[in-house]
Amino acid sequence: MADKLIIVESPAKANTIKKFLGGSTKVIASMGHIRDLPKSKLGVNIEKDFEPEYINIRGKGDLIKSLKKEAKTAKKIYLATDPDREGEAIAWHLANILEEDKSKITRVTFNEITKSAVQKAIKEPRDIDVNLVDAQQARRVLDRIVGYKISPVLWKKVKRGLSAGRVQSVAVKMIVDREEEIENFKPEEYWNLYADLKDKESKKIFEAYFYGKEGKKQGIHSKKEIDEILKNLEKAKYIVSEVKKGEKKRTPAPPFTTSTMQQEASRKLGFSLKKTMAVAQGLYEGVKIPEHGTVGLITYMRTDSTRISEEARKVAKEQIIKNYGENFFENRYYKTSKDSQDAHEAIRPTYIEIEPDSIKDSLTKEQYKLYKLIYNRFMASLMASAVFNTMQVNIKANEYDFKANGQSIKFKGFMTLYVEGTDKQQEEEEKMLPDIKENQELKLEKLNSKQSFTEPPSRYTEASLVKALEEKGIGRPSTYSPTITTILERRYIEKVQKQLYPTELGKIVNKLLIENFKDVINVEFTAKIENEFDDIAEGKDDWKKMIREFYGPFLLEIERVEKELEHVELVDEVSDVVCDKCGRMMVYKYGKFGKFLACPGYPECKNTKAIIETIDVPCPKCGGTVQIRKTKRRRNYYICENNPDSCDYISWNKPKPGEKWNPEEAEEVKKTTRKSTTEKRKTSKKKK
Repeated sequence: MADKLIIVESPAKANTIKKFLGGSTKVIASMGHIRDLPKSKLGVNIEKDFEPEYINIRGKGDLIKSLKKEAKTAKKIYLATDPDREGEAIAWHLANILEEDKSKITRVTFNEITKSAVQKAIKEPRDIDVNLVDAQQARRVLDRIVGYKISPVLWKKVKRGLSAGRVQSVAVKMIVDREEEIENFKPEEYWNLYADLKDKESKKIFEAYFYGKEGKKQGIHSKKEIDEILKNLEKAKYIVSEVKKGEKKRTPAPPFTTSTMQQEASRKLGFSLKKTMAVAQGLYEGVKIPEHGTVGLITYMRTDSTRISEEARKVAKEQIIKNYGENFFENRYYKTSKDSQDAHEAIRPTYIEIEPDSIKDSLTKEQYKLYKLIYNRFMASLMASAVFNTMQVNIKANEYDFKANGQSIKFKGFMTLYVEGTDKQQEEEEKMLPDIKENQELKLEKLNSKQSFTEPPSRYTEASLVKALEEKGIGRPSTYSPTITTILERRYIEKVQKQLYPTELGKIVNKLLIENFKDVINVEFTAKIENEFDDIAEGKDDWKKMIREFYGPFLLEIERVEKELEHVELVDEVSDVVCDKCGRMMVYKYGKFGKFLACPGYPECKNTKAIIETIDVPCPKCGGTVQIRKTKRRRNYYICENNPDSCDYISWNKPKPGEKWNPEEAEEVKKTTRKSTTEKRKTSKKKK
């Protein structure tokens, strides 16, 4: 008989905690949620004021029996699930299912799995926070109502089995909207002009860029304009009109929140959101380290706070001074955003003295990479600013102005350890200029003009979509990864070379939802709902009142749409393609990979055909029609309809009118597509 029973979610977490506690304490895992809404029906009793109809999750019967048995013999039960709304809800479900005396059950939370944090939590138990539970219930019930009421509309109009989600549909809308921006983008011509100038004394050559005319900034928009400027510069003298020297500081980025960790792991490590969260979960729950045993290496990884505890600051200060010197430490405090729940700290190492390289052999490759990223980001956040010597030079050439900027690092500070990545290419940190003086004449070596065109906005990556969702107030730390994972799995979007594209199915579903449910599937409504969940968590609002206020107008919307679709049947669009097996006219269907042709005589005739997409630019080699195809990994490539019979054109890049084709570029495409075909054949043989 155990004096104390501690219930956590996972065996890994249980193993880490066990070593911190005495022999009379038993630690077991619930394996995540044990109760949830049923999948087969709505599971929310509308008539009984939206009461959730929870059931035990299938397959967890034996586990529940075991939990109840252990609870019966324990003197005290500690529910130590994760320190967020989801963890609070799991604790609440456990308390209800154990059917024990409520005075015997208590709740404990810790932001890090360390001996001091766990022991402190056990000494300071509390009641289950019903407000946090209600906020989680509100999210679960609202999302269930939206999904189960809207999805039948998709079944009737598009395809059975499709589903809609409140946050997921907004994310799809953002990706579709961005794609439309790209498709509708009209590029505008502009020119850049650069002068390669030589300092006669040092003989150093540096580059200056064209700024404008007579002190005013001026853009160059046509060849006519650039030709006129070049003509006027033919006999110009390049005189230094002003030299400004100064200093600038660069401050480090704050320690990680869930969102910034996901973004940086995507940029620097190439991790998907799902992979980042899975690896972080393992680091949080515990890793076996020689001389330390099983230890949780990072604090809780679902957080939107940049707060650092005073204890962690103190240890970090000692470590920074020891490794780098006193002038490298700076005691920084970071502002947390107004929407942050700030329930716990930023993501940081729990044992600051355990440096990443010292435990590299105990971690998987992915764990090491992510731990090093988290460790270095945290340490850098408490280090001194980097200092740059800067130099700005203004140069006159007749009536035109050129500028050149240079900088050199005076003190690296935090950059010794870590520099934050960006979605765009980083500029060079050091760009030295010669020691130029005012009124000095420079020798022109060469003028370089370059024609360019404005670029459309970039497609979202997982990282930039998370950033956009966070900025718009959509979702919270626990929802970013499942949201994007869900719409990828539903094939509403696809990922090609990190970029997110809407599939044809995604576009159709989005169009239908926007046309019929624009009050629910929009950014403003979704952000407003998130704030209401926060109010419930803080005890400022009642969750059922919030659902009631939402449900009335939503039900009217559903009834209106159902009435409009009352006489609409799901009829497949007929194509002009004849089935070559039975002679029927084939129809358009939608599958997980998008639109395809199928025989309407199914199941007698099971013939299907892929839809070949073409573009309106002729083949650069033979003038034939260019087709768009996809590799096994869903990457687009472009191939001539006459390949391989009389033309070998194939490319990753969409051809442009008048463009010449480079045959060498085709080799990589051929290898990749051949590999995909070989893998398909192997898979086909295995199935047989």
